[in-house]
Amino acid sequence: MKRLLICTSLLLAFAAHAKLPAPVLTDEAKAKAAEAKAKTAWAGKVDSYKLCLSMDRAAGHYFKTAAATGKSVKPALAGAPACADPGPFTYVAPVETAAK
Repeated sequence: MKRLLICTSLLLAFAAHAKLPAPVLTDEAKAKAAEAKAKTAWAGKVDSYKLCLSMDRAAGHYFKTAAATGKSVKPALAGAPACADPGPFTYVAPVETAAK
């Protein structure tokens, strides 16, 4: 029984270390991957924009309530750039030129 258990565990260990061949990507798969990468980058920009808006709202609320309580608060980021809206997602696939 021990011998069977040892042989099975060794077989599984060798099978786990076996290398799979590298996947062959077609042009269509490469285009889909490029589009997914662009969409992920755009989603990151949208998330940053939403975070910027929420921080502006929180800072505005803080300054409003601080002024109402009589605290003299000077906005530290008066010259900060405005939040930049990334707009809707657009993707234009690059055109490949034919090699001669």
